[in-house]
Amino acid sequence: MPRALTVSDKDLWGHALSMLLLGFVCYALPWSVFAAQPETVLRIQGSNTIGAKLGPALVKGMLEEEGLRAIAQTPGDRENEVHLWARDAQGKEIRVELAAHGSSTGFAALKDGSADLAASSRPIKDAEVQELATFGDLRSQYAEQVIAIDGLAIILHPDNPLRSLTTAQLAAVFAGEVTTWEALGGTGGAIHLYARDDQSGTYDTFKELVLARQGKSLAAGAQRFESNDKLSASVSADPQGIGFVGLGSINQARALTIADGDSQAMPPSAELIATEDYPLSRRLFFYMKPGEQNRWAKALVHFAQSPRGQALVAQSGFVAQQVQAITVEAQRDMPQSYRNLATGAQRLSVNFRFQEGSANLDNKALRDVQRVLDYLKQSDKLEQKVVLVGFGDPKADPQRAALLSKLRAMAVRRELAKGGVSLREVTGLGDELPVAANTAEEGRIRNRRVEVWVY
Repeated sequence: MPRALTVSDKDLWGHALSMLLLGFVCYALPWSVFAAQPETVLRIQGSNTIGAKLGPALVKGMLEEEGLRAIAQTPGDRENEVHLWARDAQGKEIRVELAAHGSSTGFAALKDGSADLAASSRPIKDAEVQELATFGDLRSQYAEQVIAIDGLAIILHPDNPLRSLTTAQLAAVFAGEVTTWEALGGTGGAIHLYARDDQSGTYDTFKELVLARQGKSLAAGAQRFESNDKLSASVSADPQGIGFVGLGSINQARALTIADGDSQAMPPSAELIATEDYPLSRRLFFYMKPGEQNRWAKALVHFAQSPRGQALVAQSGFVAQQVQAITVEAQRDMPQSYRNLATGAQRLSVNFRFQEGSANLDNKALRDVQRVLDYLKQSDKLEQKVVLVGFGDPKADPQRAALLSKLRAMAVRRELAKGGVSLREVTGLGDELPVAANTAEEGRIRNRRVEVWVY
């Protein structure tokens, strides 16, 4: 008769069966189940304008710059979220998470620690600065990084014959006070409104630059969208539709020219957006906490400001901060000295602007100083080839306005002189050639600028 199993035999038999089962499971399941889980090295939350195309493109470029390989992109857990995966030289897998649910969500995520970078299509608000003050000054040059220039395009169906509107007309339309295309000199009957959602920096910008300046609010009947591209597609399919999107999402729609106050009507062209003269131009930002130690966050910010990063900005449908010379056509309504410049010189695609209520250059301008210096060195224009032209907002005394505009130009001269630039001329044209209405502080700030011209 076979010998009965002892307790020790049973233990050995059970162990053998367990090992056999484990071997079968290991054979049947993919190795990835047992591999080390990827480390999430960077979390970005905020603007859909940035997160839809530009953010992933910059992250991929940064990962390539850092020497990673096998870079792939997959959808995240929710709509408007993506994950980027990569492997380092040792085969370790890392992940970058992007969530694009609106600029406001980025600052909230910085506060609660669920993001390392906030992507925003508007400047940080005073209330957000206060809420994040325990981390440091979020408006400091380190924390606030302008990564691209964008323009809000006012879009119509391609067959709509209307060509131009003023910001005042836009406000009346989106407030629901002007309800038919005929009231604007067009055809088509009732106007259908399309707008971004309340979390969107695109909406915040439109509200500030258009609605709030006229003391108006968005009409309750407007259709709201979290995505620029979905909004654009809806307008393109609706002959009675009008909406606003970032420059990179015009797609099949058609953009209007826009005038603000006494400015000329301007299209959302790359040149006019680069100089921020276009009335609905805006800056796109990365914000990180002062003293942020996440090396991937710092690497992404550095890459975004680099020439290769700015090339990706342009490829993603936005306007890069690369300096180039622009030919300006002389117009009869230009001051004579300015007309002479337009005839004999070229304007650079950058304007220097200043901190609010200050004679100090803002964070973008401080970086633009180096960009202009690099351009002048490469073009051999350091000696007597540069003219600075300052502008401002109206004052009770026109001579004071002219003086203040020249002082702004002299502030830029001091910075360029540190880089070895010897200027040909510094001048101020006061409140001439406004690019925005002077009826609101935001418009006055935009008009306080310095242009760079080169011979």
